[in-house]
Amino acid sequence: MSSLPSKRAKLEEGTLDEAETETLELIDACQNEIDALNEKASEEILKVEQKYNKLRKPCYDKRSELVKRIPRFWVTTLMNHPQVSGILDEGEEDCLQALSKLEVEEFEDIKSGYRIHFYFDENQYFENKVLTKEFHLGSGLTVHPPLALQYNGKRVLLSKPFNNKKKRNSEYKTFFDWFTDNSDPVNDEIAELIKDDLWPNPLQYYLVPDIEVEPEDDDEEDNEDNEEENFDDEDGDGEEDEEDGEDK
Repeated sequence: MSSLPSKRAKLEEGTLDEAETETLELIDACQNEIDALNEKASEEILKVEQKYNKLRKPCYDKRSELVKRIPRFWVTTLMNHPQVSGILDEGEEDCLQALSKLEVEEFEDIKSGYRIHFYFDENQYFENKVLTKEFHLGSGLTVHPPLALQYNGKRVLLSKPFNNKKKRNSEYKTFFDWFTDNSDPVNDEIAELIKDDLWPNPLQYYLVPDIEVEPEDDDEEDNEDNEEENFDDEDGDGEEDEEDGEDK
C-alpha cells in the first residue's frame, strides 16, 4: 500500500480538492472566531483585575498600618522567603532593619508594568526615605530616585558596597545588586516573586517556624555504644560457652 500524501505536500503541490479547500476555509473561520473571543476575554479579565486591584487597595493600606506595629516585620519576611533570602548579604540585612513598609503598585494598564516601593525609617545608611524600582514590561527597568547610601560614614555609589561575609553560591547576586541592575534577566525573577508571592501574603513567611535540627553526633555516639555493647555481649557468650565446655 502506498502511503497517503501529507497535507503539507498537498498544499505545496496545489493538489487539495475542492471539498478539502472549503473545509480548511471553514476551520480557518472558526479559528478567527476563537482568536477574537480570546482577545475579548483578555480585555474582560484585565477590567476585572483592575476593578479588584482598586478593591484590594484599602485592605493593603490597612495591613501596612498594622504591620508597622511589628518590629522588623519586612526584613524578617524577606529573610524567611526561600528565594529572596538567597540574595541577602549580611550587611544588607543590617540596612534592611529600617525597612518599615514594602508596597507593590501595579500600573493602571496592568500589562505595561508595576512598581515596587521600599519605605525606610530614619537610619544611618539611607538618605532616601523611599526606594522605588519600576518594571516597564517590554521596555526595560528604572530605579529612582538616585540612591544615596551612607556606609561606614562615607557616601558611596551603591553597586557592591558590602563585603560578602556569607558563604553562598557565586551565582547569587546581592539584594542591592538586584535593585540597581536594570539589565540582568534575574531581576524579573526576583521582582515577580516579590509581586506575586511575597506581597500578596507576607504573613506566611513572617510566621515560618525555625527548623530545629537534632545533632547527628549524639545519634552516632548512641549507635557506636550499641555496637560496642553488642560486641561485648557476643564475646561474653563465647567465653561462657568455652567455660561450659571445659567443665564438661
